[in-house]
Amino acid sequence: MEIFKRLQSFYMPYKKLFITSLIFMFFVTGITVVYPIVLQMTIDDVVLGEQYDLIPYLAFGFVGIMIVKGIGTFVYQYTGEMFGITSVYRLRNELYKKLQYLPYRYYDNAKTGDLMSRLTADVEGFRFFLSFGFSELIRFFILILSAFAVMFYYSPSLTFVTLATLPFLAVAVYRFDKRVHPAFRSIRKSFGQLNTNVQENISGINTVKSLSRESYQTGKFNDSNGTYKDNYISTSNIWAKFFPLMELLGNLSIVLLLGYGGYLVIEGSLQLGELVAFYSLIWYIIWPITNLGFVINLFSQSKASGERLLEILDAEEDIQDAKDAEEVESLKGHVQFTNVTHRYHGYEEKALSDVSFTALPGQTIGLIGATGSGKTTVTQLLARYYEPEEGSILIDGKPTDAYTLNSLRKNIGFVMQESFLFSSSIKSNIAYGRPGVSMEDIIEAAKRADAHEFIMELPKGYDTLLGERGLGLSGGQKQRIAIARAICTDPSILVLDDATSAVDMETEHTIQQALKEVMKGRTTFVIAHRISSVKQADQILVFDKGSIVERGTHETLINQSGPYRRIYDIQFKDMIEEEGRREVAK
Repeated sequence: MEIFKRLQSFYMPYKKLFITSLIFMFFVTGITVVYPIVLQMTIDDVVLGEQYDLIPYLAFGFVGIMIVKGIGTFVYQYTGEMFGITSVYRLRNELYKKLQYLPYRYYDNAKTGDLMSRLTADVEGFRFFLSFGFSELIRFFILILSAFAVMFYYSPSLTFVTLATLPFLAVAVYRFDKRVHPAFRSIRKSFGQLNTNVQENISGINTVKSLSRESYQTGKFNDSNGTYKDNYISTSNIWAKFFPLMELLGNLSIVLLLGYGGYLVIEGSLQLGELVAFYSLIWYIIWPITNLGFVINLFSQSKASGERLLEILDAEEDIQDAKDAEEVESLKGHVQFTNVTHRYHGYEEKALSDVSFTALPGQTIGLIGATGSGKTTVTQLLARYYEPEEGSILIDGKPTDAYTLNSLRKNIGFVMQESFLFSSSIKSNIAYGRPGVSMEDIIEAAKRADAHEFIMELPKGYDTLLGERGLGLSGGQKQRIAIARAICTDPSILVLDDATSAVDMETEHTIQQALKEVMKGRTTFVIAHRISSVKQADQILVFDKGSIVERGTHETLINQSGPYRRIYDIQFKDMIEEEGRREVAK
């Protein structure tokens, strides 16, 4: 029950609904126990006692009881469902909110499909137990106690003889719970993996088709689906073994009832109607106990689901606002890195090692180097997506944690290498980081990103709805909309993380010309592999294995025989050779 205690903050605010459901459940259960008593009176008093004038009263009374029970059952089930639905509404919202604020480090190892499974299947499993399983568990115990009390009133000796098998039944139920809970946790885990495979396959369908890997993906899905199937079969096997045993023990109680109860009727110490009522009442005990396996099934599923949900809720938000963090409207953009060292969680190799540099307000800093050399890590630390292990990062003379995360990141505009667009209108995508921005500013941002022209050629212009992840646009078009989105936020610091890698040379030149105006007055970090993207920078930092191995302007570095010159020679070799051939031809 520890899981439910830890999640009680989500359902306790709605305890009135639960209490209402319990009250009507008590009422409905009480009426249910009345049925065998009415049956006993009908046999002993009306049939055997020949009091036939009581038949109309019993009939109308029974109909009235059924109507009242129907109304009570409606209220009991409705309030129970409302209790579960409203509880998980808050839980699902809190989970989603938690996912928004978890640090980048959490998503380094998280799988999208598994997270989707937790927010859907696991939340729904927890809801079903709150709505149905918990109240059913209580109803079972009330029904058992009520039936036991009536049976004991009729015949104590027959009661104890009939219920002789119940201790064995209780042991079987306990052992069932011990085995079924780990089994359901395996089911939930394999279901999350199944979702992950589906999500990855759909998201990467272009890659799958371009490399003709359909059969591989099918086999991979079959493996995950097979694991899910095997886990479910294993759980069903546990159920198949225990349920017949529980049913057998229940039926043994009926045999004892009929044998010893028949003897008591013949002897005259028990009336026939009481024996018939006893037969109905014993099922009010056997049925809940045998079906207790089903409720335990639900309980085990909800526990497994609750554990997976708590893993999200308990995940550490290690990057938070300091108590005295300042909310700022804008920054000047004076950036200082001093002896910054960083290592990603779980990796021994340093992503950055003793990195120091200064970017003055309005300067453009070019970051160039091989893949994995640490370029992107610099900007991620700047926006506090991660915290450095050593060293300090200052903006306008203050540590980055001196500002609230919200205001810090609003002042840093990112254009990533892989631009992500939401399934909404182009207008909404451009204005995403600045809600309420005017249409004029949206259009201006699009013009600066060289996107306005192609947007106006679309069927609905800025109101054109995009498919998932911008489906329907070319890579260059998506990139230009992403650039317009960053421009629209009017950031003090602009980060272009290989932002023109998806466009052709001509479009890259056009965007760079447009960005020159945008970059004025802003500190800009240009992460690139192309020399052409950083050659105009005020300072170029050349990275290799997490360290800055060269720094300077394009003119300074090109005249040195260092890594920058080697990159330049490789990228411009063909151009130089072509120019040489032209000179020879002349």
